[in-house]
Amino acid sequence: MQIFGKKKKTDTIDYELINEYASSGNKVNHLLQILIILGIIIIGLVLVQKIHLLKFILEFLAVISPIFFGIILAWLLVPLTDKLDRKMPRILACLIVYILLIGALTLIIMYTIPPLVDQVKELSKSVPTMIDELQEFINDTTENLRVANNPTFKSIKKNFFNSLEKIDSGSVATMVIGGTKSVVNIVMNTFLGLMIGFYLLLDYHKISKAMMKYIPLKYHKDTKELIKRINSSLRGYVQGVLLVMLLVFISQTIGLSLAGHKAPLLFAIICAITDVIPYFGPWLGGIPAVIVGFLISPLTGILTLVSIIIVQVLEGNIYQPLIMGHAMKLHPVTIIIALLIFGHFFGIIGMIVATPVTATLKVLFEFIDEKMEFMNKIENA
Repeated sequence: MQIFGKKKKTDTIDYELINEYASSGNKVNHLLQILIILGIIIIGLVLVQKIHLLKFILEFLAVISPIFFGIILAWLLVPLTDKLDRKMPRILACLIVYILLIGALTLIIMYTIPPLVDQVKELSKSVPTMIDELQEFINDTTENLRVANNPTFKSIKKNFFNSLEKIDSGSVATMVIGGTKSVVNIVMNTFLGLMIGFYLLLDYHKISKAMMKYIPLKYHKDTKELIKRINSSLRGYVQGVLLVMLLVFISQTIGLSLAGHKAPLLFAIICAITDVIPYFGPWLGGIPAVIVGFLISPLTGILTLVSIIIVQVLEGNIYQPLIMGHAMKLHPVTIIIALLIFGHFFGIIGMIVATPVTATLKVLFEFIDEKMEFMNKIENA
Protein backbone atom coordinates (compact mmCIF):
# COMPACT_ATOMS: atom_id res chain seq x y z
CA MET A 1 0.00 0.00 0.00
CA GLN A 2 1.38 3.34 -1.01
CA ILE A 3 0.98 5.91 1.76
CA PHE A 4 2.60 8.87 0.08
CA GLY A 5 1.35 8.84 -3.50
CA LYS A 6 2.33 11.19 -6.27
CA LYS A 7 0.55 14.50 -6.49
CA LYS A 8 -2.26 14.62 -8.91
CA LYS A 9 -1.84 16.77 -12.01
CA THR A 10 -4.77 18.85 -10.85
CA ASP A 11 -2.74 19.96 -7.82
CA THR A 12 -0.05 21.59 -9.96
CA ILE A 13 -0.26 25.14 -11.27
CA ASP A 14 -0.50 25.44 -15.03
CA TYR A 15 1.63 28.53 -15.58
CA GLU A 16 1.35 28.28 -19.36
CA LEU A 17 -2.44 28.47 -19.13
CA ILE A 18 -2.23 31.47 -16.79
CA ASN A 19 0.18 33.26 -19.12
CA GLU A 20 -2.12 32.51 -22.06
CA TYR A 21 -5.10 34.02 -20.25
CA ALA A 22 -3.04 37.05 -19.20
CA SER A 23 -1.82 37.57 -22.76
CA SER A 24 -5.35 37.34 -24.18
CA GLY A 25 -6.55 39.75 -21.48
CA ASN A 26 -3.88 42.30 -22.49
CA LYS A 27 -4.91 42.00 -26.14
CA VAL A 28 -8.58 42.57 -25.27
CA ASN A 29 -7.59 45.52 -23.10
CA HIS A 30 -5.51 47.01 -25.94
CA LEU A 31 -8.35 46.50 -28.44
CA LEU A 32 -10.82 48.11 -26.03
CA GLN A 33 -8.53 51.13 -25.68
CA ILE A 34 -8.32 51.48 -29.48
CA LEU A 35 -12.12 51.28 -29.83
CA ILE A 36 -12.65 53.89 -27.11
CA ILE A 37 -10.12 56.28 -28.68
CA LEU A 38 -11.64 55.86 -32.15
CA GLY A 39 -15.11 56.35 -30.67
CA ILE A 40 -13.98 59.62 -29.05
CA ILE A 41 -12.48 60.72 -32.39
CA ILE A 42 -15.69 60.02 -34.32
CA ILE A 43 -17.89 61.81 -31.76
CA GLY A 44 -15.52 64.79 -31.67
CA LEU A 45 -15.31 65.05 -35.47
CA VAL A 46 -19.08 64.87 -35.85
CA LEU A 47 -19.46 67.72 -33.36
CA VAL A 48 -16.69 69.75 -35.05
CA GLN A 49 -18.36 69.26 -38.45
CA LYS A 50 -21.84 70.11 -37.15
CA ILE A 51 -20.78 73.44 -35.65
CA HIS A 52 -18.38 74.21 -38.55
CA LEU A 53 -15.51 74.58 -36.09
CA LEU A 54 -12.77 73.49 -38.51
CA LYS A 55 -13.49 76.35 -40.93
CA PHE A 56 -13.27 78.83 -38.07
CA ILE A 57 -10.00 77.28 -36.82
CA LEU A 58 -8.41 77.38 -40.29
CA GLU A 59 -9.45 81.01 -40.85
CA PHE A 60 -8.17 81.94 -37.39
CA LEU A 61 -4.83 80.23 -38.02
CA ALA A 62 -4.58 81.96 -41.43
CA VAL A 63 -4.98 85.35 -39.74
CA ILE A 64 -2.44 84.63 -36.99
CA SER A 65 -0.21 82.41 -39.15
CA PRO A 66 3.05 84.26 -38.24
CA ILE A 67 2.28 83.84 -34.53
CA PHE A 68 1.27 80.21 -35.01
CA PHE A 69 4.45 79.53 -37.02
CA GLY A 70 6.55 81.23 -34.34
CA ILE A 71 4.98 79.11 -31.58
CA ILE A 72 5.58 75.86 -33.50
CA LEU A 73 9.15 76.89 -34.34
CA ALA A 74 10.00 77.78 -30.75
CA TRP A 75 8.40 74.53 -29.53
CA LEU A 76 10.53 72.48 -31.95
CA LEU A 77 13.78 74.27 -31.14
CA VAL A 78 13.46 74.24 -27.34
CA PRO A 79 15.30 70.90 -26.75
CA LEU A 80 18.40 71.97 -28.72
CA THR A 81 18.37 75.44 -27.14
CA ASP A 82 18.07 73.98 -23.64
CA LYS A 83 21.14 71.78 -24.26
CA LEU A 84 23.20 74.80 -25.31
CA ASP A 85 21.68 76.85 -22.47
CA ARG A 86 23.48 74.64 -19.92
CA LYS A 87 26.87 75.82 -21.21
CA MET A 88 26.19 79.46 -22.18
CA PRO A 89 23.73 82.35 -21.68
CA ARG A 90 20.20 81.75 -23.01
CA ILE A 91 20.34 84.56 -25.58
CA LEU A 92 23.61 83.23 -27.03
CA ALA A 93 22.12 79.73 -27.27
CA CYS A 94 19.09 81.13 -29.12
CA LEU A 95 21.32 83.09 -31.52
CA ILE A 96 23.43 80.02 -32.36
CA VAL A 97 20.31 77.88 -32.99
CA TYR A 98 18.82 80.58 -35.22
CA ILE A 99 22.07 81.07 -37.16
CA LEU A 100 22.13 77.34 -37.89
CA LEU A 101 18.44 77.35 -38.87
CA ILE A 102 18.64 80.41 -41.14
CA GLY A 103 21.86 79.11 -42.69
CA ALA A 104 20.21 75.80 -43.54
CA LEU A 105 17.13 77.55 -44.98
CA THR A 106 19.35 79.88 -47.04
CA LEU A 107 21.26 76.95 -48.56
CA ILE A 108 18.01 75.13 -49.40
CA ILE A 109 16.55 78.24 -51.08
CA MET A 110 19.75 79.01 -53.01
CA TYR A 111 20.07 75.50 -54.43
CA THR A 112 16.35 74.85 -54.94
CA ILE A 113 14.39 77.93 -56.05
CA PRO A 114 16.41 79.04 -59.15
CA PRO A 115 16.51 75.57 -60.79
CA LEU A 116 12.88 74.98 -59.78
CA VAL A 117 11.77 78.14 -61.62
CA ASP A 118 13.77 77.11 -64.73
CA GLN A 119 12.26 73.61 -64.67
CA VAL A 120 8.71 74.94 -64.35
CA LYS A 121 9.31 77.28 -67.31
CA GLU A 122 10.63 74.42 -69.41
CA LEU A 123 7.69 72.22 -68.43
CA SER A 124 5.18 74.95 -69.28
CA LYS A 125 6.68 75.28 -72.78
CA SER A 126 6.30 71.53 -73.31
CA VAL A 127 2.66 71.37 -72.15
CA PRO A 128 1.01 72.00 -75.58
CA THR A 129 3.17 69.34 -77.25
CA MET A 130 2.46 66.82 -74.49
CA ILE A 131 -1.29 67.48 -74.72
CA ASP A 132 -1.27 66.94 -78.51
CA GLU A 133 0.65 63.69 -78.06
CA LEU A 134 -1.79 62.55 -75.37
CA GLN A 135 -4.82 63.26 -77.58
CA GLU A 136 -3.20 61.41 -80.46
CA PHE A 137 -2.38 58.46 -78.21
CA ILE A 138 -5.97 58.26 -76.89
CA ASN A 139 -7.43 58.45 -80.41
CA ASP A 140 -5.09 55.75 -81.72
CA THR A 141 -5.73 53.51 -78.71
CA THR A 142 -9.54 53.80 -78.74
CA GLU A 143 -10.01 53.80 -82.52
CA ASN A 144 -10.45 50.02 -82.81
CA LEU A 145 -12.35 49.52 -79.56
CA ARG A 146 -16.01 48.55 -79.56
CA VAL A 147 -16.93 51.54 -77.41
CA ALA A 148 -15.34 53.97 -79.90
CA ASN A 149 -18.72 54.73 -81.51
CA ASN A 150 -20.64 54.72 -78.25
CA PRO A 151 -22.32 58.16 -77.74
CA THR A 152 -21.51 58.20 -74.01
CA PHE A 153 -17.86 57.33 -74.63
CA LYS A 154 -17.62 60.00 -77.35
CA SER A 155 -19.12 62.58 -75.00
CA ILE A 156 -16.68 61.70 -72.21
CA LYS A 157 -13.72 61.83 -74.60
CA LYS A 158 -14.87 65.18 -76.04
CA ASN A 159 -15.24 66.74 -72.58
CA PHE A 160 -11.82 65.40 -71.60
CA PHE A 161 -10.20 66.90 -74.71
CA ASN A 162 -11.96 70.23 -74.08
CA SER A 163 -10.50 70.26 -70.57
CA LEU A 164 -7.05 69.53 -71.95
CA GLU A 165 -7.29 72.38 -74.46
CA LYS A 166 -7.83 74.82 -71.62
CA ILE A 167 -4.42 73.83 -70.27
CA ASP A 168 -1.74 75.57 -72.26
CA SER A 169 1.53 77.31 -71.56
CA GLY A 170 -0.35 80.53 -70.77
CA SER A 171 -2.50 78.90 -68.10
CA VAL A 172 0.57 77.23 -66.61
CA ALA A 173 2.34 80.59 -66.58
CA THR A 174 -0.69 82.12 -64.84
CA MET A 175 -0.53 79.38 -62.23
CA VAL A 176 3.18 80.07 -61.74
CA ILE A 177 2.52 83.82 -61.31
CA GLY A 178 -0.23 83.08 -58.82
CA GLY A 179 2.07 80.69 -57.02
CA THR A 180 4.81 83.35 -56.97
CA LYS A 181 2.44 85.79 -55.23
CA SER A 182 1.62 83.11 -52.68
CA VAL A 183 5.33 82.47 -52.16
CA VAL A 184 5.89 86.19 -51.47
CA ASN A 185 3.17 86.12 -48.81
CA ILE A 186 4.64 82.94 -47.33
CA VAL A 187 8.11 84.51 -47.20
CA MET A 188 6.76 87.60 -45.39
CA ASN A 189 4.81 85.49 -42.89
CA THR A 190 7.85 83.24 -42.41
CA PHE A 191 10.06 86.25 -41.66
CA LEU A 192 7.57 87.53 -39.06
CA GLY A 193 7.23 84.01 -37.66
CA LEU A 194 11.00 83.72 -37.27
CA MET A 195 11.10 86.96 -35.30
CA ILE A 196 8.20 85.91 -33.07
CA GLY A 197 9.72 82.46 -32.63
CA PHE A 198 13.04 83.92 -31.47
CA TYR A 199 11.44 85.95 -28.67
CA LEU A 200 9.24 83.01 -27.65
CA LEU A 201 12.28 80.71 -27.63
CA LEU A 202 14.19 83.20 -25.48
CA ASP A 203 11.45 83.34 -22.83
CA TYR A 204 9.94 79.88 -23.41
CA HIS A 205 10.26 78.62 -19.82
CA LYS A 206 9.20 81.96 -18.34
CA ILE A 207 6.03 81.89 -20.46
CA SER A 208 5.38 78.27 -19.44
CA LYS A 209 5.70 79.15 -15.75
CA ALA A 210 3.42 82.16 -16.19
CA MET A 211 0.75 79.97 -17.82
CA MET A 212 0.96 77.46 -14.95
CA LYS A 213 -0.23 80.18 -12.57
CA TYR A 214 -3.72 79.83 -14.08
CA ILE A 215 -3.84 76.15 -13.04
CA PRO A 216 -4.62 75.24 -9.40
CA LEU A 217 -1.48 74.31 -7.45
CA LYS A 218 -2.68 70.76 -6.65
CA TYR A 219 -2.85 69.98 -10.40
CA HIS A 220 0.63 71.33 -11.27
CA LYS A 221 2.43 67.99 -11.00
CA ASP A 222 -0.10 66.12 -13.15
CA THR A 223 -0.27 68.94 -15.70
CA LYS A 224 3.51 69.03 -16.09
CA GLU A 225 3.65 65.25 -16.51
CA LEU A 226 0.86 65.29 -19.13
CA ILE A 227 2.50 68.14 -21.09
CA LYS A 228 5.83 66.32 -20.96
CA ARG A 229 4.28 63.15 -22.43
CA ILE A 230 2.42 64.99 -25.18
CA ASN A 231 5.49 67.06 -26.06
CA SER A 232 7.68 63.97 -26.21
CA SER A 233 5.26 62.15 -28.52
CA LEU A 234 4.41 65.05 -30.84
CA ARG A 235 7.87 66.62 -31.01
CA GLY A 236 9.44 63.30 -31.96
CA TYR A 237 6.79 62.84 -34.63
CA VAL A 238 7.10 66.32 -36.16
CA GLN A 239 10.90 66.29 -36.18
CA GLY A 240 10.91 62.81 -37.67
CA VAL A 241 8.39 63.72 -40.37
CA LEU A 242 10.40 66.78 -41.41
CA LEU A 243 13.59 64.72 -41.70
CA VAL A 244 11.84 61.94 -43.65
CA MET A 245 10.34 64.58 -45.99
CA LEU A 246 13.82 65.98 -46.63
CA LEU A 247 15.23 62.52 -47.42
CA VAL A 248 12.28 61.73 -49.71
CA PHE A 249 12.78 65.06 -51.50
CA ILE A 250 16.50 64.40 -52.05
CA SER A 251 15.97 60.78 -53.13
CA GLN A 252 13.08 61.62 -55.44
CA THR A 253 14.97 64.53 -57.01
CA ILE A 254 17.87 62.20 -57.88
CA GLY A 255 15.56 59.47 -59.15
CA LEU A 256 13.40 61.74 -61.32
CA SER A 257 16.48 63.49 -62.72
CA LEU A 258 17.94 60.14 -63.75
CA ALA A 259 14.56 59.22 -65.27
CA GLY A 260 14.78 62.26 -67.59
CA HIS A 261 11.88 64.17 -66.02
CA LYS A 262 11.47 67.81 -67.09
CA ALA A 263 10.67 69.11 -63.58
CA PRO A 264 12.21 66.71 -61.03
CA LEU A 265 12.41 69.33 -58.26
CA LEU A 266 8.73 70.27 -58.58
CA PHE A 267 7.45 66.70 -58.40
CA ALA A 268 9.98 65.77 -55.70
CA ILE A 269 8.53 68.61 -53.57
CA ILE A 270 5.00 67.26 -54.21
CA CYS A 271 6.11 63.75 -53.16
CA ALA A 272 7.79 65.12 -50.02
CA ILE A 273 4.73 67.16 -49.00
CA THR A 274 2.25 64.31 -49.50
CA ASP A 275 4.56 62.04 -47.50
CA VAL A 276 3.07 63.73 -44.42
CA ILE A 277 0.05 61.43 -44.92
CA PRO A 278 1.09 57.93 -43.75
CA TYR A 279 0.72 54.96 -46.11
CA PHE A 280 -1.48 56.70 -48.75
CA GLY A 281 0.36 60.00 -49.16
CA PRO A 282 3.59 58.79 -50.80
CA TRP A 283 1.66 57.06 -53.60
CA LEU A 284 -0.74 59.99 -54.08
CA GLY A 285 2.23 62.32 -54.53
CA GLY A 286 3.79 60.04 -57.13
CA ILE A 287 0.74 59.96 -59.44
CA PRO A 288 1.28 63.42 -61.06
CA ALA A 289 4.98 62.64 -61.64
CA VAL A 290 4.15 59.33 -63.36
CA ILE A 291 1.44 60.92 -65.56
CA VAL A 292 3.74 63.73 -66.72
CA GLY A 293 6.54 61.18 -67.18
CA PHE A 294 4.44 59.12 -69.62
CA LEU A 295 3.43 62.33 -71.43
CA ILE A 296 7.13 63.06 -71.99
CA SER A 297 7.86 59.55 -73.29
CA PRO A 298 7.01 55.93 -72.43
CA LEU A 299 10.59 55.31 -71.25
CA THR A 300 10.52 58.38 -68.98
CA GLY A 301 7.16 57.25 -67.59
CA ILE A 302 8.45 53.75 -66.79
CA LEU A 303 11.65 55.08 -65.21
CA THR A 304 9.60 57.60 -63.19
CA LEU A 305 7.39 54.78 -61.90
CA VAL A 306 10.50 52.79 -60.96
CA SER A 307 11.90 55.83 -59.14
CA ILE A 308 8.66 56.31 -57.18
CA ILE A 309 8.58 52.64 -56.16
CA ILE A 310 12.27 52.58 -55.10
CA VAL A 311 11.93 55.74 -52.99
CA GLN A 312 8.76 54.42 -51.31
CA VAL A 313 10.57 51.16 -50.50
CA LEU A 314 13.41 53.19 -48.98
CA GLU A 315 10.94 55.37 -47.09
CA GLY A 316 8.93 52.47 -45.71
CA ASN A 317 11.83 50.15 -44.82
CA ILE A 318 14.73 52.48 -43.96
CA TYR A 319 13.73 56.13 -43.43
CA GLN A 320 10.63 55.55 -41.32
CA PRO A 321 11.97 52.75 -39.07
CA LEU A 322 15.34 54.45 -38.44
CA ILE A 323 14.10 58.01 -37.97
CA MET A 324 10.53 57.69 -36.71
CA GLY A 325 10.94 54.43 -34.81
CA HIS A 326 7.97 54.12 -32.49
CA ALA A 327 7.53 57.86 -31.87
CA MET A 328 3.73 57.65 -32.08
CA LYS A 329 3.40 54.21 -30.44
CA LEU A 330 0.31 53.60 -32.59
CA HIS A 331 -0.61 50.34 -34.26
CA PRO A 332 -0.66 50.59 -38.10
CA VAL A 333 -4.33 49.51 -38.15
CA THR A 334 -5.18 52.34 -35.73
CA ILE A 335 -3.41 54.86 -37.99
CA ILE A 336 -5.20 53.60 -41.12
CA ILE A 337 -8.62 53.74 -39.43
CA ALA A 338 -7.86 57.25 -38.15
CA LEU A 339 -6.82 58.32 -41.67
CA LEU A 340 -10.09 56.99 -43.10
CA ILE A 341 -12.18 58.72 -40.42
CA PHE A 342 -10.40 62.08 -40.61
CA GLY A 343 -10.26 61.90 -44.41
CA HIS A 344 -14.01 61.25 -44.57
CA PHE A 345 -14.82 64.33 -42.51
CA PHE A 346 -12.13 66.81 -43.60
CA GLY A 347 -10.38 65.47 -46.72
CA ILE A 348 -6.64 65.95 -47.17
CA ILE A 349 -6.29 68.30 -44.18
CA GLY A 350 -7.94 65.70 -41.99
CA MET A 351 -5.54 62.99 -43.19
CA ILE A 352 -2.55 65.23 -42.42
CA VAL A 353 -3.58 65.86 -38.80
CA ALA A 354 -5.02 62.36 -38.22
CA THR A 355 -1.87 60.74 -36.82
CA PRO A 356 -0.73 63.49 -34.38
CA VAL A 357 -4.29 64.09 -33.12
CA THR A 358 -4.85 60.36 -32.56
CA ALA A 359 -1.49 60.06 -30.77
CA THR A 360 -2.39 63.02 -28.53
CA LEU A 361 -5.77 61.50 -27.68
CA LYS A 362 -4.04 58.20 -26.87
CA VAL A 363 -1.65 59.95 -24.46
CA LEU A 364 -4.60 61.80 -22.85
CA PHE A 365 -6.63 58.60 -22.55
CA GLU A 366 -3.76 56.64 -20.99
CA PHE A 367 -3.00 59.48 -18.54
CA ILE A 368 -6.64 59.77 -17.44
CA ASP A 369 -6.88 55.99 -17.18
CA GLU A 370 -3.88 55.97 -14.82
CA LYS A 371 -5.70 58.41 -12.55
CA MET A 372 -9.25 57.05 -12.84
CA GLU A 373 -8.47 53.36 -13.48
CA PHE A 374 -11.74 52.93 -15.37
CA MET A 375 -10.20 50.30 -17.68
CA ASN A 376 -9.62 48.09 -14.62
CA LYS A 377 -13.18 48.76 -13.50
CA ILE A 378 -14.49 47.68 -16.92
CA GLU A 379 -12.40 44.47 -16.81
CA ASN A 380 -13.54 43.63 -13.25
CA ALA A 381 -17.19 44.45 -13.89
